[in-house]
Amino acid sequence: MKYALHTIATGKNRRLLGLSILATALLQFGAFAQAQTAAPEPVKTEAASVKADLPFGPLKHVKAGLLDVAYAETGPANGPVVILLHGWPYDIHSYDDVAPLLAAKGYRVLMPYARGYGDTHFLSDKTVRNGQPAALASDVIDFMDALKIKQAVLGGYDWGARSADIVSALWPERVKALVSVSGYLIGNQAAGKNPLPPKAELQWWYQFYFATDRGEAGYTKNTHDFAKMIWQLASPKWAFDDATFDRSAKALQNPDHVAITVFNYRWRLGLVQGESQYEALEQKLAIAPSISVPTITLEGDANGAPHPAPEDYAKRFTGKYQFRLINGGIGHNLPQEDPKAFAQAIIDADHLLSSSKTDQKL
Repeated sequence: MKYALHTIATGKNRRLLGLSILATALLQFGAFAQAQTAAPEPVKTEAASVKADLPFGPLKHVKAGLLDVAYAETGPANGPVVILLHGWPYDIHSYDDVAPLLAAKGYRVLMPYARGYGDTHFLSDKTVRNGQPAALASDVIDFMDALKIKQAVLGGYDWGARSADIVSALWPERVKALVSVSGYLIGNQAAGKNPLPPKAELQWWYQFYFATDRGEAGYTKNTHDFAKMIWQLASPKWAFDDATFDRSAKALQNPDHVAITVFNYRWRLGLVQGESQYEALEQKLAIAPSISVPTITLEGDANGAPHPAPEDYAKRFTGKYQFRLINGGIGHNLPQEDPKAFAQAIIDADHLLSSSKTDQKL
């Protein structure tokens, strides 16, 4: 495990993907498009479409809010709870090697599929397939409530980091500690209206693509190849094999996946409005609330996805805080690319209040 520990990072840690690489990626995509705590009541265990590939046994299911949530679990049932949240277009397999490390330290580790992924499904056909961030974060609270979990350590990257950030900001009493890849990812529609420099806008090409009917149709038709290209762009030095990608790509076959994805990115641009039940939460998020829970933020030294500079968000974390730059060609899917560094961050964040240095080392 190789990481650098910083109080506030310098600007040079920010890495933007080069224009030529993304231009090539756009051409490639054009080719794709043209080519045609002990758990309460329980939780039933079901044979799922991804069951054979899970290292933790069959998925479990629990009805939580609007969803029937599918999740994996490992570790002692009475251990302190860690909830690990995945990003787009990934799934809970990002934590295949993280979870055993934490379970060996006595943690009860839960890895839920987000709405629109894997075997997580809406309880009603009439529910809006809403992908706005406040809805995804509310799903985490509903999941904790359904399992009667009062407090947990949250860890995530990409969409999962955003949900973990929102829960930590709005429900700090439910979060013992936070590990967030790429730091503070809470946004709002007003901020989304502000144009970025051209190179930064180019990094968000897929957001503009999803704003069109052609983009929605293209993602529906080419979900597998599209997601694989995102993996390659976001982690340019990660030499994952086809089996690794295909294992996670199964989660994108969820019938609501495209609708959730398109809604999320259109919401960011203000092209669709969120549901009224989340408006009060969005008003709180619009002021970019600070996060007071003990936090460690992480960044890979080869993250090819759009991400903020560490020095730009450090002041958003007002409690015990550390930033770690993970070296070694680590990209966007940090927990899968360097599971030991991610697991160690979870352990260390859990102990930030009690000491500056944890006694537990992997």
